[in-house]
Amino acid sequence: MLVTGGASGLGAAIAAAAVAAGYRVGVLDPLDASDGHLGVESFRGSVADPDAVEEVLDRFGAPDVVVNNAGIVRFGPLTDLPLDQWREVLDVNLTGTFVVARAVARRWIEMGTAGSIVNVTSMNGVAAGPNAGAYGASKAAVALLTNQMALEWGPHGIRVNAVAPGLIDGGMSTPIYADPDTRRARESKVPLGRLGTPDEVADVVLFLASSTAAYVTGQNLVVDGGVTGSVIAHLPRPVSVDSVGHD
Repeated sequence: MLVTGGASGLGAAIAAAAVAAGYRVGVLDPLDASDGHLGVESFRGSVADPDAVEEVLDRFGAPDVVVNNAGIVRFGPLTDLPLDQWREVLDVNLTGTFVVARAVARRWIEMGTAGSIVNVTSMNGVAAGPNAGAYGASKAAVALLTNQMALEWGPHGIRVNAVAPGLIDGGMSTPIYADPDTRRARESKVPLGRLGTPDEVADVVLFLASSTAAYVTGQNLVVDGGVTGSVIAHLPRPVSVDSVGHD
């Protein structure tokens, strides 16, 4: 398995879970992921650099599974977002996913072997959030790209799915939940009543990567404790209407 952006945060949890499940794991990340307890092979480079990606595949080999987790955020109002930050987010989150997936798919097709790709999107790509900058747009694009890949590469035995994490206590969201009031407020909006964990997202990634999901492709599985489907629950209404329609 090759995990991009696996040196820290959610990617590190996915890589660690894959090692525990018996996978040989490589990590492609600008940072060093060769921490001994993680048990991964570390490759430093950018997912948006085709030459760097090809070099990693030459050294690591064509993996059975690819997890496109690498991503960055540059939050802020769209009216104030510098164009270079917009392009930076799209370059890593969207173009990087395309570059890595295409490089691996080409090798699988040439070798005549099947494989599984799991792209990491976000609930921000399912429902817009305030001041999300380019992040939500990039993740929504990855969700559609997942469908496109699944459609085109399915005849070659290649499955492509995505996982859309919600309010996860870790990774890039760590600074958000450092504030206790913000943490409590967000937890209160989740139907399951709590934040998710990186390990819970990793479990879903491994499910989609495995033969247990052999007939699943083109899906964007939302892992959010039900929050994206609970909008109406947060809209006020008078108690008196609860009896409307009853005899």
